[in-house]
Amino acid sequence: MKRLSFATFAVVLAALPVKAAELTVATAGDQNMVDYINQYLGPLFEKAYPGNTVRAIGTGPGDAGSQKLLERFDAQAAANAAAWDVDVAIVHEKFVGPMVEKGYLDKYRDAISSGPLVTRDNAKNALGTNVEGYVMPMFNSQTAIAYNPALVENPPKSYAELAEWAKENPKQFGYNGIKGGASGVSFVMGWIYAFGDGDAQNLMTGPFREDETKKWDGAFASLADFTKNATLTPGNAGTLDLISRGEIAMGPVWVDMFYSWQANGQLPPDLKLFLPAPGMPGQPMHYIVPEKAAEKDLARKFVELATSPEVQAEGIVKRFNWYPGIDAEHVKAKLDEATWNRLFVDITPEDLATKGKPFPIAEYNTAILEAYEQSVK
Repeated sequence: MKRLSFATFAVVLAALPVKAAELTVATAGDQNMVDYINQYLGPLFEKAYPGNTVRAIGTGPGDAGSQKLLERFDAQAAANAAAWDVDVAIVHEKFVGPMVEKGYLDKYRDAISSGPLVTRDNAKNALGTNVEGYVMPMFNSQTAIAYNPALVENPPKSYAELAEWAKENPKQFGYNGIKGGASGVSFVMGWIYAFGDGDAQNLMTGPFREDETKKWDGAFASLADFTKNATLTPGNAGTLDLISRGEIAMGPVWVDMFYSWQANGQLPPDLKLFLPAPGMPGQPMHYIVPEKAAEKDLARKFVELATSPEVQAEGIVKRFNWYPGIDAEHVKAKLDEATWNRLFVDITPEDLATKGKPFPIAEYNTAILEAYEQSVK
């Protein structure tokens, strides 16, 4: 069967009679998330589905914004509300599991055309909870190692090679510990995945086993030695700043922040990225639809549009330098060569698929941070 282009699809949709409705989209995250819906995604949806309107609600940045949405759902469930006041929500990964376990969400992914375009594990498992079918990633944030090619001609390919490189180049690797930003936390989690004596996959998917926490002594001992040879930076931005000034040669960063700084001239254009084996954590933001959404059918159409290759290319990759929520191979044809090369040459789609890891489940995450505080001085 011949597949319609998105433009043709939109024209066909525009000709169909629809019942006018207001779609309420609530998003955690910074103001740029609300702006994205109000200024780009909402108008695009209203054009594709004439007569309907999109209303965006921001619940605040960070985990607190997603927590407010969970509390909102709790309250409506407790009141036994027949129809909830949010049709689509955008939440952080760690809050999806509790929402699924409480029966709050619509299992909609198989009902939308973009559903098969996601194969990454974080669309199936959210920090230990099976969420397959209930989520579509809006985008994927990823950490990686930024480096200066003038100082590092052949960058390490793995954590093991990186550890050896740091011994030979003291103070040239910088990271922000675990309190100065999540890129440092990600680096530490990747270290435990690489050097811990336990089951790294169990750390990511659970269930929590107390005996696993006893298998990290060697990894933390080596991390303590590594850190003595490293430069501790004041935060995510601090790491980038020190690399840009040539004071350190490499360090962990958020990829979208790296490319945004490069685009506006805050970083030299020749700096590069690599993702060391076995990998480093990143995290998605997820589109979810409440089971009792007042406009459930329209909500599914909204997510379908938002996760189409065209919208992921223009809205997610080009506007924000985020990695797409759907698999990158489906977005490539919608991007110009320069944009593709900016995001997917240093770190390829294959790198993301094999070395883009989730953070550990909550219990292991807490245990690793506590062990770091005790072991790495």
